[in-house]
Amino acid sequence: MDNRDEVREFLTSRRAKITPGQAGLPSGSRRRVPGLRRSEVAALADMSVEYYAKLERGNLAGVSPAVLEALARALRLDDAERAHLLNLAQAADGTDALTRPRRRRAKDQWRPHRSLQWTLDAVTAGPAFVRNGRMDVLAANRLARAFYADLYAAPGNQANLARFNFLDPASRRFYPDWDEAADIAVAILRTEAGRNPRDKDLHDLVGELSTRSDEFRTRWGAHNVRHHGTGTKRFHHHVVGDLTLAYEGLEMAAEPGLTLTIYTAQPGSPSEEGLRLLASWAATPETASPAPHPGN
Repeated sequence: MDNRDEVREFLTSRRAKITPGQAGLPSGSRRRVPGLRRSEVAALADMSVEYYAKLERGNLAGVSPAVLEALARALRLDDAERAHLLNLAQAADGTDALTRPRRRRAKDQWRPHRSLQWTLDAVTAGPAFVRNGRMDVLAANRLARAFYADLYAAPGNQANLARFNFLDPASRRFYPDWDEAADIAVAILRTEAGRNPRDKDLHDLVGELSTRSDEFRTRWGAHNVRHHGTGTKRFHHHVVGDLTLAYEGLEMAAEPGLTLTIYTAQPGSPSEEGLRLLASWAATPETASPAPHPGN
């Protein structure tokens, strides 16, 4: 696969993020940019400037693991960025065929196995759902459907968290820390693009969001990636108000490429009480259909 543009932009963006001081180098007085020079990265990675320039032009085909590791050290890549670099190299070699998730049918044709839905339904203390790397919500328990009522109600959203984040004004209310949520969404999509570069549905989604959202387009150009496994987020639900929830994201061994996410609240906290209220609201007949969407 010819992914030279992706490689070039990723490497140059990582180089631009490192200051000479972070790399233990003198800053000097004649720098035109705050990041490292190519020659400095080459020296830190113990390779010639010519060879590094070749890599930064996007040519990762045939690069050895040792060189990739040296490059990762020189650019001070974190675990998610190292994995992304490896994925880019595998795609350049054409060796990613066995490591990328197998191609799935369209989201509206995919159905969770009965045991998976039983597992989700057995989680009653918090929202639990399954998503893919494009951030499509594929399966959910009742509490997750109530929690993401705005997501499901948004016309044309197709239960996609990234589309909701950037194209639906309701997301600004739902995510009090909207900028952080937006950064996370784009980093997840960028990570998936490196891991599964032949996903046409992902390309179409990125194209749609880039065309319709300046906020998305700016973030996409930053080439940030991340592992989204555990943490805490703040939400504002239109029925129960503010919630601070911890989350755990679990990769599904039986379904490569899918992630099971479970939200929980600290025991005894106002957020735990909020989830109880949300569960009661979700159990009422009138919430069997999506909540009215703002503007509808």
